[in-house]
Amino acid sequence: MEWYTYVAAFFAGAFFANVVPHFVHGISGNKFPTPFAKPPGKGLSSPLVNVVWALINLFFAYLLFGAGKIVSGDKILMLLFFAGIVFISIACSINFSKKHTD
Repeated sequence: MEWYTYVAAFFAGAFFANVVPHFVHGISGNKFPTPFAKPPGKGLSSPLVNVVWALINLFFAYLLFGAGKIVSGDKILMLLFFAGIVFISIACSINFSKKHTD
């Protein structure tokens, strides 16, 4: 398998995990940080921006999921997919825990 398949599997998980907070906040009508806020990642974006950002992340997760051939049954690819989920989840929890303290 090519090296980029493994990278795609990891980032598919990262993009997929990033869908959840933005989609949940957006459809709940709550503001939440996005890269489009001022300052980026710290300021709050509207619920609509969060839903759109979640859908963009979902689109890229879908593309990378296919490029990563995760459904092939390869255990390493599945492990990398979940490693991407774990990585972005922990990174976001650390980053967003500070959103009300700055």
